[in-house]
Amino acid sequence: MPQMIGYDWTNLRADILGPGHGLTRAELEARREQARVAVGKFLDRVERGEVGFPRLPFQTEPVEQVAQYVRSLRGRYKSVLLLGIGGSALGPYALDVAANGPHPFRKKKIPAELVVVDNVDPLLLHRAMERLDPRKTLVVVVTKSGSTAETMAQFLIAYHWLRKKLGSKRAARQVAAVTDPSKGDLLAIARRKKFELFAIPPNVGGRFSVLTPVGLLPAALVGVNIRRLVQGAGDIAEACRLPELESNPALASALHQYILDTRYGKTIQVIYSYSNTLWALAFWYRQLWAESLGKRVDRSKREVLSGQTPVVALGVTDQHSQSQLYMEGPRDKAVTFWEEATSAHTVRIPKLFGKYDSTGYLGGKTLNELFRAEKSATELALTEAGRPNSTFLFPRADEYYVGQMMMLCMFQAAYAGELYDINAFDQPGVQLSKDLTYALLGRPGFDAERSRIATYRKQKESLEKK
Repeated sequence: MPQMIGYDWTNLRADILGPGHGLTRAELEARREQARVAVGKFLDRVERGEVGFPRLPFQTEPVEQVAQYVRSLRGRYKSVLLLGIGGSALGPYALDVAANGPHPFRKKKIPAELVVVDNVDPLLLHRAMERLDPRKTLVVVVTKSGSTAETMAQFLIAYHWLRKKLGSKRAARQVAAVTDPSKGDLLAIARRKKFELFAIPPNVGGRFSVLTPVGLLPAALVGVNIRRLVQGAGDIAEACRLPELESNPALASALHQYILDTRYGKTIQVIYSYSNTLWALAFWYRQLWAESLGKRVDRSKREVLSGQTPVVALGVTDQHSQSQLYMEGPRDKAVTFWEEATSAHTVRIPKLFGKYDSTGYLGGKTLNELFRAEKSATELALTEAGRPNSTFLFPRADEYYVGQMMMLCMFQAAYAGELYDINAFDQPGVQLSKDLTYALLGRPGFDAERSRIATYRKQKESLEKK
């Protein structure tokens, strides 16, 4: 039986934090049936085909399609220019960093370098095209809707760049598109120009799509072992379907954060990653948790304003920039540590300047020991201050365990949605800003939004004159 990611929530308990600061046995028992019901309701949606991410690790066709395509390109490209935003970029970037190391501290040999352009700040794409060799660059454009303004704008610029430098025929061979299998403008363009085409299942939303070609394709192109990634996700998926808190870390952690938020006012969850390898993964999680749970209304259309705010911190760096607030500031935070049990590297501290207090005790030890001590000290200090904290322990930060964690976190977000009684799979607030952007840029079909913009501008102008 493969080893699983560990979840230690001892420091969320009132027994150790003190009365009023942590979870009690009685309230967890009182919520046990609610947790079981949450599992049942969510798995019913999976069985009906409404939500597709739990089945992704067991679908071999997308993995084989990606692997075959990547083999056909071996050695041809030095760079992969990824055009996407939100879930289309955060997941692939997290996989790249986990496998190849954080920028600029990369592995010596990588098949190709991943260049992620996930914003329309003109500087980013300008610098990317200035630096990249178009003859050695594969462009991967990712948008499920096939119409995301930011991604389609990037695509138009990048494709024009390729055509100008290489000609139309060769440019088309250097674009791969990942989008909905049956609709959308990107699909139509990809078919017309004969781009390599990969599908996102209709029942898998953007922030849950990392185990589809959205994440698999760019990851495989830069050397990530996607079979190990998918294997890890599949190996933990069964545990994530169990109805008992003791056996299901996704369910237990969802319930813990839900109670901490709604009963104890812990409206902020700090993801404290004690690993540079996992830090990019924390940003992927930030979108998953925020966009899934931040909802104005519940399923009965009652205004609830639900959701915890996720904040990302890096240990030990942010012990010197954020921990003071977490230790002594408002009691509105729960800290979740992410930690590696073992590191791929051991660095020994030389025995130099032994007569000085600040250096003598360090000589002969390792940076690994110092790193672990820093995390343990932060954990203890928070606990003594009555600040709830828990730890997810990765046996190693590699593709297999990152796959486990991604699947666990997606189940966690789904179960939290059931506990809050909200739809964890839509994003109406994001959609409104998208529609207003379309209206501002003159896209047809958004007259109502243009009217709203005109009303807003008149109101603002009248206030500015006062």
